[in-house]
Amino acid sequence: MTTDVVRVSVPRAGGGHDLRAVKVVLHRELLRFANDRTRIVSSLVQPVLWLFVMGTGLGTLVRGSVPGVDFRTFMYPGMISMTVIMTAMFSAGSIVWDREFGFLREMLVAPVSRGAIVVGKCLGGAVVATLQGVIILALAGLVGVPYSPGLILTLLGEMFLAAFTITAFGVTLAARMRTMQSFFGVMQMAIMPMMFLSGAMFPLAGLPSWLHVLTTVNPLTYAVDPMRRAVFGHLDVPPQVDAMLNPGVSWFGHRLPVPLELGLVAAVGAVLLAVAVAQFRRTD
Repeated sequence: MTTDVVRVSVPRAGGGHDLRAVKVVLHRELLRFANDRTRIVSSLVQPVLWLFVMGTGLGTLVRGSVPGVDFRTFMYPGMISMTVIMTAMFSAGSIVWDREFGFLREMLVAPVSRGAIVVGKCLGGAVVATLQGVIILALAGLVGVPYSPGLILTLLGEMFLAAFTITAFGVTLAARMRTMQSFFGVMQMAIMPMMFLSGAMFPLAGLPSWLHVLTTVNPLTYAVDPMRRAVFGHLDVPPQVDAMLNPGVSWFGHRLPVPLELGLVAAVGAVLLAVAVAQFRRTD
């Protein structure tokens, strides 16, 4: 008695399969975002409260010292950053959710490189976070920021770059996390100090030396500052007020140009992406 053996051929992983994997993971992130309206609304509550409640309250304290500028206008780039960063981290955290429900294992056994899955996840998180940031962009006129096409395009590019870097950071953390509770605990411990030390809520001019050092070594500072410089570049404010609220980031007394700041953010994002890929290659 003979038994016929059926040969099963498994397609080899290649560039085409990897590109398709990136597209599929990206598309899945967009579908998940579009179908989760609660997430869209809830992630906007905190930035809107900071902008319109805290910004209005603090504005009454500094109104005499910063003539001609609404303090909410100063906080606006920081709130864009907060929206993008929080959304990007939540997108990265969905990896832990996928692990808990077994979907991540199905992706990892697919005939594609794990690097393609990570790239798709980071791109998906960046696109979703940028789309969330667009909602805050729509509120620009309420805080005295003009709806300039050049400004909007600049902010969109800077938002995407910051979102990609933060998503890569979140994926690096999530690669080893087993529960959502652990991930959100680590996320709050890492992101909130970075957010407060980025200059999103206070000017970087005249800080104590220890606080100046912390803001300088914080990668998020180099994502928030270009957004603020883009906004203030489209405002008509007195030079002394601009120097107070928009001093930029300085190294050894020299103000860094925007391309260098964005290059630093991109470099950090590339390093974090490489670390995330390495983490996923050891993930079971």
